[in-house]
Amino acid sequence: MDARDSAASSGSARTGDESVTALAKSLGISQPCLSNRICQAAIDVGHLDGLSADEQKELAELRRKARQLELENEIRKRAAAYFARENVLPK
Repeated sequence: MDARDSAASSGSARTGDESVTALAKSLGISQPCLSNRICQAAIDVGHLDGLSADEQKELAELRRKARQLELENEIRKRAAAYFARENVLPK
């Protein structure tokens, strides 16, 4: 966990000690970036509805696997069609 994650998860930007903009500037990141991290931290601990970081990572991995399987199936279909033509045509 880096300083940005720590700041977001600790909620120091939410307590009013520092504005989100000032805190982001002190961390060297943009205000929208810090706001997104704060929002994601709230989701991760259950204060807001949404996908946790782990769930987002798992979803991305499952989508990647699904694309790979679809590609492999397309290759198999084309190979089957190619070999089917080879067996049907007169020699």
